[in-house]
Amino acid sequence: MNLHWEENENLSRKADQIRVPVILAWALAHDAAVYNTGHSRCPREAAQSICKSAHSDCIVGDTLQDQVRGYSCHCREGYQGNPYLTGGCQDIKECDQKEKHFCFGDCEELPGSFQCRCPNGTHGNYTKSGGCIIIESEDTIRGHNNLGLIIGLSVASGPFILLLVLGAILTTRGFKQRKANVLRQKFFTQNRGQLLKQLVSHRADIAERMLITLEELEKATNNFDQARRLGGGGHGTVYKGIMLDLHVVAIKKSNIVVRREIDEFINEVAILSQINHRNIVKLRGCCLETEVPLLAYEFISNGTLADHLHMEERGSLPWKDRLRITSEIGKALAYLHSAISVPVIHRDIKPSNILLDDALTAKVSDFGASRYIIPVDQTGSTTAVQGTIGYLDPMYYYTGRLTESSDVYSFGVLLVELLTRRKPSLYRSSEGDGLVMQFVALLAEGNLAKLIDPQVIQEGGSEVEEVATLAMECVKLRAEERPTMRQVEMALEALQAPNKRVQADLVEETDEKEYAATGYPSTSQQAKKNEGSRCYSQEDEFLLSATYPR
Repeated sequence: MNLHWEENENLSRKADQIRVPVILAWALAHDAAVYNTGHSRCPREAAQSICKSAHSDCIVGDTLQDQVRGYSCHCREGYQGNPYLTGGCQDIKECDQKEKHFCFGDCEELPGSFQCRCPNGTHGNYTKSGGCIIIESEDTIRGHNNLGLIIGLSVASGPFILLLVLGAILTTRGFKQRKANVLRQKFFTQNRGQLLKQLVSHRADIAERMLITLEELEKATNNFDQARRLGGGGHGTVYKGIMLDLHVVAIKKSNIVVRREIDEFINEVAILSQINHRNIVKLRGCCLETEVPLLAYEFISNGTLADHLHMEERGSLPWKDRLRITSEIGKALAYLHSAISVPVIHRDIKPSNILLDDALTAKVSDFGASRYIIPVDQTGSTTAVQGTIGYLDPMYYYTGRLTESSDVYSFGVLLVELLTRRKPSLYRSSEGDGLVMQFVALLAEGNLAKLIDPQVIQEGGSEVEEVATLAMECVKLRAEERPTMRQVEMALEALQAPNKRVQADLVEETDEKEYAATGYPSTSQQAKKNEGSRCYSQEDEFLLSATYPR
């Protein structure tokens, strides 16, 4: 009994270990008469009643070894789902899994299927990866060939084109340079450059030094940069420049030049090029290659006398400096009037035209309005009136006759300005009188202290009255009654050297009635004698030779 039980147990274990594949198939039984039709598809009525999905087919199937016959539904190719339900068979997106169908080109979805092809412009086997290759048309092939030809020609012709461009640039630059040179030569001739060369031909070193090219001045001023602009006036604009020899210069660029005055301008350059006076700004050279000639003067760095006299930030000048500066200006004017072969009349003496160097040494500048008295026996020449209101000689203003005494009048106004620190172009008294008229009136009344700068009264002492008297002599209305600049120079020298002649020895009383109110002598006779002959006593010449540079 036990043995029988054990055998059954072993058989049960073996049965558990046996695995048999089983296929489950089923079909819907139907009328047996239909089975004998011999067709694999179901009748339409049966298909419509059984297969509800529009994308399904009904087939007659044999199952269980023909023991059972029936109908079954299947989704069509390209669809999957339940064919027994309405809409149960859904389209499969083959293009989403085209690689599974060996499609390596462009995929197009079709109802229940898909279409695979190589992309446009390619051909080949789309069932292989990389099987589609680009089709090269004749135009493409021709384009490739043309590109190669173009590259080859470019490489071969590159140096030639480069040389052609460089040649065009150089030719254009050369043309512009030749045009500029022709224009510069035209201006040089127009500005009487040859005349200047002739005037200084006896001094080759002066000719070489005086004529400066435009290119050099442009380099010196960084092409006349506004940052180099020092100032300007009625006669031109002044720029700071650094020459090739490292000399610092002030380059004056005139605003306008009248053609009829060019000869006089050249004469001025020729004369100033030979002037060597410590109190006259030196002319370094000129440029005649522009329509308006350019002048290069030595650069004076400490401003003008007007700056030091009227600008509070600089501080007022001490009396000793004022007196010395007036003496230096007098020396320069006397030199211009009588110590050179062709007298020069400055015609615009005023504090803004007096430069001061670091040692406060006076330098007379701005000869733009200067004129020349060529005949030595002529007392004056008629010119268009030019100068600065307030400093202008009244007789010259009304008659147009220019003489050295016009500079004497302007110098007298400058003395008045140094004594009072008042600008003659701006000052008006309560009665409406100008600075000069008020100065003369108060001097006659003995009440000049009302107008004099308090610092001058404090520091000047008795010298103030003597300078005031000299100023009054210089601003007399009649030109022939004014002293010459030689006399003025010697009077100022005497004030600074007590052992020299005093001012009273320079003047001679000729019209006591006219000047009785002032109590100061006139110098009319002495002025006439010196203006006509330009001769001085042996004592005068000895004194001048000791104090005046020639």
